[in-house]
Amino acid sequence: MKRGHKITLTVAGIIILIPVVFILTVQAGFFGRLPGKRQLLNYKNATASVVLSAEGEMIGKFYSENRTVIEYDGIPAHVTEALVATEDVRFHEHSGIDTRSLFRVIFKTILFRDHSAGGGSTITQQLAKNMYGRKDYALLPLFLNKTREALLARRIEKVSSKEEILTLYLNTVSFGENLYGIEAASQRYFSKSTPELKREEAAVLIGMLKANTLYNPRLHPDNALRRRNVVLHQMERYAYLDKRKADSLCALPLELDYSKIDLAGPADYFMVRVRNEAGRILSDLTPFRGREWDIEREGLVITTTLSLPLQQAANEAFAVHMPRMQKRLDEQYGTSSGRRSLRDIPDSLRKMMTTLHAGLLALDPSTGAVRAWVGGIDHRLQPYDQILARRQLASVFKPVIFAAALEDGMEPCRYLENDSVTLSDFKDWSPENYNHSFGGKYSLAGALAQSMNIPTFSLFMLIGFDRVEEQWNKMGFSFPLDNTPALAMGTAEASILEVAQGYASFANGGMAVKPHFVKSIADSKGNILWKNEFPQSDEKVISERSSLLMGAMLQKAIREGTGASIHSVYGVRIPLAGKTGTSQNYADAWFAAFNPGLVIVSRVGASTPAVHFNSGRYGSGSALALPLVAMTLKKAERDPELMREINVPFPELPPELEAALLCPDFREKTFFDRLIDLFDDDEILYEEAGKRRRSILERIFRR
Repeated sequence: MKRGHKITLTVAGIIILIPVVFILTVQAGFFGRLPGKRQLLNYKNATASVVLSAEGEMIGKFYSENRTVIEYDGIPAHVTEALVATEDVRFHEHSGIDTRSLFRVIFKTILFRDHSAGGGSTITQQLAKNMYGRKDYALLPLFLNKTREALLARRIEKVSSKEEILTLYLNTVSFGENLYGIEAASQRYFSKSTPELKREEAAVLIGMLKANTLYNPRLHPDNALRRRNVVLHQMERYAYLDKRKADSLCALPLELDYSKIDLAGPADYFMVRVRNEAGRILSDLTPFRGREWDIEREGLVITTTLSLPLQQAANEAFAVHMPRMQKRLDEQYGTSSGRRSLRDIPDSLRKMMTTLHAGLLALDPSTGAVRAWVGGIDHRLQPYDQILARRQLASVFKPVIFAAALEDGMEPCRYLENDSVTLSDFKDWSPENYNHSFGGKYSLAGALAQSMNIPTFSLFMLIGFDRVEEQWNKMGFSFPLDNTPALAMGTAEASILEVAQGYASFANGGMAVKPHFVKSIADSKGNILWKNEFPQSDEKVISERSSLLMGAMLQKAIREGTGASIHSVYGVRIPLAGKTGTSQNYADAWFAAFNPGLVIVSRVGASTPAVHFNSGRYGSGSALALPLVAMTLKKAERDPELMREINVPFPELPPELEAALLCPDFREKTFFDRLIDLFDDDEILYEEAGKRRRSILERIFRR
């Protein structure tokens, strides 16, 4: 008997000793060092940086884990009650490990295979797993990880209060869809902040913790509804709800307000620019702040220049206008010869080639602050940003020539030849007006307002390529110009961004502007790290006099020219100046408009110039690009605050500038004009074309 007792005691001792030794070896760090008190106190979740519009509305996030931290005071009591009732009913009694639940799991689940016994992990143990994850051990991985979590739970309980543990848990736990924390989940599934959650909504989110895919209310609403009601009954069971209230909540239907703003936000293309600019700003701060900033983990608050109402108005314009025009282009290629030329191409490739792309940019001409940025028709399917795409400008280029002429001292009432010439050294190329007219003379103001090609070419010849190139570069355009006669018709290429930047000088008195996206950056506690003071530029692009005259001449283009429909058809009320543009064969359509409070530019076209509308009825700048701007502004005018920002009148012209515009757009030639024509050749060399308008005496002498 004594020998039998010894064996029994020895075996019992070994059975007791093994787990003790096992626990001691884990605690000692033989299977990886456990975080100490300081690490636990300094633990910080990776927190998403929030991006706000100028009005303070969230437009997106940057994150490695989609998490927005919320403090305990912002968590309603019914959220923590639902959590405790469902996940850990003795949470407020234990010190990290619930011995009763642990033994229940050991005997019922492991020994008797009763999986209805539930789990033994406390909220604190789950928090430890969420904080530090699980390691991939080769031997006994589950027991090793569970032991680590239990030890960590005890340490966490020693350094943190119960409120702090609940807060950290609710900010750490996963809700599926790459969401971490109750605040991110609340915003995603119910489009509200955590303090606004109703009891039944909180129960849905807490119910997801058991299996966040199986109980995802968007993917599996029936499962989520059943699980929600389980949570509500648990709250009743542990006296957080009375039976009557629990039953009434269980009877409610499952209602979501799902908002996946991180994948389909109101300004996806804009977010890319914000990320780039914010990254540069934070990089520049590093030497001064003594630390590096991780935009995906720091929980920064980035306030941008974007006007959300204006952006939403532009989004709506795209949603209405682009499908309508796409349908018309599809119909054209379904019945025209263009379809036959694509007949051997697969449908997917044909669809890609015949897809219309568009971009729209609005900015404040006084500061360069970007107010709206729609870079395409769908960021997920078409991520290339059309605002940065370089395309042929057509008549949107002409104001560069006219600005150069004004800078050279020409007046708006200077008259330009409307007689075409043939350039023998350019394969007999000759300029032609869109209405095929010729003869007589147009004033500078009239030629620009009516977008006349022959007078524009005459002006180009008078001031010369070098002067136009100089003005082009001063206005911020980067594409090199070719010294060819067709340049006067707008063969130069530029992006929407460059056009907006260039036209801003017509709106702001002639100053250069640099487009920017970020107003301020704050840390997660609200401390301002960086703020844009919007300093006024001191770089002159054109003189104030030329800027005022260009504004007046381009207002005339809107009132009387190809941009008139923005007021007459679409009913836009704010004062505007601007220019349409239609590139060769209707490949690209442009519209640029401005006043002292806003510059707004749009362009529409397929990915290749070979695909286009076959007439100006649908393919011109006024038909294809102008409506995007018009619909955007018409919607924006309904917002009183936004209306105050964009409804900015043009400055009154001083008397001498008003007088400089008082002339007819067109006049017939005088006797003196016809006399000069006697000395002109119909066919000339391009390199000699600039000399055509020398004085009559010089021409006679040369003859």
